[in-house]
Amino acid sequence: MTTDLPAALEAILFVAEAPVPTSELASVLEVTEDEVRAGLGTLAEGLSERSSGIVVRETGPGWRLYTRPDLIPHLERFAATPTASRLSKAALETLAVVAYRQPVTRAQVSDIRGVDSDHALRTLERRGLVDVTGRAPGAGQALLYGTTDLFLEKLGLRSIAELPPLADHIPPASVVESLEEPMRPEGSSNDSRS
Repeated sequence: MTTDLPAALEAILFVAEAPVPTSELASVLEVTEDEVRAGLGTLAEGLSERSSGIVVRETGPGWRLYTRPDLIPHLERFAATPTASRLSKAALETLAVVAYRQPVTRAQVSDIRGVDSDHALRTLERRGLVDVTGRAPGAGQALLYGTTDLFLEKLGLRSIAELPPLADHIPPASVVESLEEPMRPEGSSNDSRS
């Protein structure tokens, strides 16, 4: 048993590549799960008191260290530097379609985006953010895609249910109508005039 449980928890979470379940932390540190939770609480308080740039949070299948939310603007600026590895706009769009429509086929993703999404899906699979979750019923039995635990972990979510509602990001019908107007062939109208 460790004499400085919060420090031991911080060290483990710092090197962990994925969220660590409470039960695993308890087993490794030879303490009870209640002691782990208490130690995590002490760690969280200590990080806050020293104005650390990180916080400890429970997400997905366990516990992980994250950047403090108020420091996100600094991370956004860092993400624009050559040092940071980012997803392309196509990959982000594809990831959003998969996240909100899962399980979804490759063809459905391409239909929704209006462009071929094969490359973006392969990129997301390589990065471990999406994976094949099954096969669609019917002819051809197309592969179905969904997000992974790594996706939840990267977004700091416990489940897909915590994604923000899409309705908050969709413009009103009148705005969509005005955006589509220039793309309609001349003489076409929504009016049903005879």
